Amino acid sequence: MSTPRMKNPAQVLPDSMAAIGGLIKSIRKAGVEDAVLELVHLRISQINGCGPCLDSSARAAQKAGVSEERIFSVGAWRETPFYSDAERAALALAEHVTRLADREDAVPDAVWNEAATYYDEQQLAALVLQIGVVNLFNRLNASTRQQAGQAW
Repeated sequence: MSTPRMKNPAQVLPDSMAAIGGLIKSIRKAGVEDAVLELVHLRISQINGCGPCLDSSARAAQKAGVSEERIFSVGAWRETPFYSDAERAALALAEHVTRLADREDAVPDAVWNEAATYYDEQQLAALVLQIGVVNLFNRLNASTRQQAGQAW
């Protein structure tokens, strides 16, 4: 375990946290279930290896009513029966948007169109913004070596 290099940058520049908070409020109003947003948060944080976000997103997922088996198995969502088709579409979108450089066509039409089957334009906007915000927090935490379980 390493020592944090500094406070989280969103703490150092408090106006930035207020702006991010406003974005999060907007995302929450778009009609995507909290459970889906939290599963997306958890999966992205697994991909990026962000301890603080894994800790907080697992707790938030529990609070949103996500069962332990779904929290524990989200890394293998393709191989388990615990997720709806809509959740699978959101998780696939989250993985592709997070791993932009892994393929020539970062987000293939098939992935986007599958998500669009379950989510309207406002909800898709919320999902893409959620994916961006989670990746932002993962990068803030990883680059400054923030630790899980430590309050901001």
